[in-house]
Amino acid sequence: MADYQYITHESFDDNSIVRLKMNRPEVRNAQNIGMLVELNDAFLKAEADDDVKVVIFGGHGKSFSAGHDLGTPVGRAETHFRSKKPGAEGRMRFEWEYFLEYTQRWRDLRKITIAQVQGHCLAGGIMTCWSCDLIVAGQDAVFADMIGTRLGMCGAEFFAHPWEFGARKAKELLLTGDSISADEAHRLGMVSKVFPNETLEEDTLNFARRIAQRPSVTSLLIKESVNQTMDNQGFYNALRACFTLHQINHSHWADVTKGESVIGTPEFGVPAEWGAMKHAEKAVPGE
Repeated sequence: MADYQYITHESFDDNSIVRLKMNRPEVRNAQNIGMLVELNDAFLKAEADDDVKVVIFGGHGKSFSAGHDLGTPVGRAETHFRSKKPGAEGRMRFEWEYFLEYTQRWRDLRKITIAQVQGHCLAGGIMTCWSCDLIVAGQDAVFADMIGTRLGMCGAEFFAHPWEFGARKAKELLLTGDSISADEAHRLGMVSKVFPNETLEEDTLNFARRIAQRPSVTSLLIKESVNQTMDNQGFYNALRACFTLHQINHSHWADVTKGESVIGTPEFGVPAEWGAMKHAEKAVPGE
């Protein structure tokens, strides 16, 4: 397994279970592009390894993830990942590859995946945990896609909200910016298990061990059956349609701010309190 800068890798039980963890706890695991590239590499290596049956996806520190990195020095320095195409074309190409396609690829990974969530799971963080087959959460987990109220956007790039929450709950959470607890996420069916924080790692590993006992062909056919059912109900096409709306939203703010920003700012009607939230989280807010 390659050495990584932004994630860690562990294996258990003769490599039948792999645990990948985001490793930027100082910024609540804000997802810079280098981190996403490393995660994609690690996911694909686990997929290619016949010994691996289950992949656990988590984060070091107090929070699972504050979302996409919108301004740390590390994130600002990653200009080499940006498309050379100008304007909306360049941004759409960039977000298509790193935000939509990566997340969709992990959703279809030929392994069973479990998101292990503690603390804040926000915006880009919530869509990456949605890529997993199962989500388990510590009792302190909080889930929210607050970019509607914080950034003037219509939701994250991987727009699974109506499928995860139901239509009216999705509208409520996006329009208000409200969060939901681990227990409410469990009641909605988004979270499979809620574990005590102090035993989250071990309980998640034991949960993965139960799944790893199943023949891999059975597990993958179960996964494929459920995913194909969702896709036949419109999930795949809806994701792509909503991604296009997300890009229109970016173009709106680029036009309104005369190129100064591709997200909303308080000067143009976005509530100013998201800045206070940024300070409270001690991390760059995530998209």
